[in-house]
Amino acid sequence: MSASPSERVPRVTPVVEGPLLMEGPAEIVLPDGSVVLCERPVLALCTCRRTLRPPFCDTSHRPRLRVTRTRRRAPGAETRGATEEPGPS
Repeated sequence: MSASPSERVPRVTPVVEGPLLMEGPAEIVLPDGSVVLCERPVLALCTCRRTLRPPFCDTSHRPRLRVTRTRRRAPGAETRGATEEPGPS
């Protein structure tokens, strides 16, 4: 079954461990019945429910790594927090 030129078939691409990418523009019907018109060429729809802007993805699904930098201390001194390995010089 093919669509006529006036009817556009939406294309949705799932991203592994990420959002659904959808070709826009599109009308999104929210749970409360309101409609949001998004005119972007590509929309990212959240599937992990961590977004602060539902139903749109704001990359909240990405893991956040916290690195605490500490000063180097003399050998044997007690340190608090994570230390970062020295990089190449």
